Amino acid sequence: MRENITLACTECKQRNYETSKNKRNTTERVELTKFCKFCKKHTAHKETK
Repeated sequence: MRENITLACTECKQRNYETSKNKRNTTERVELTKFCKFCKKHTAHKETK
């Protein structure tokens, strides 16, 4: 039931992180605050396809 997803920075659009989520419990796209090594600061990262 868990699906692997990729997280991309909302500022520089780089794909930095991979994680997993439960499709049944979380149907909308995930947004987390993570550290972006390209921007060198904490930014919001959204789920991409």
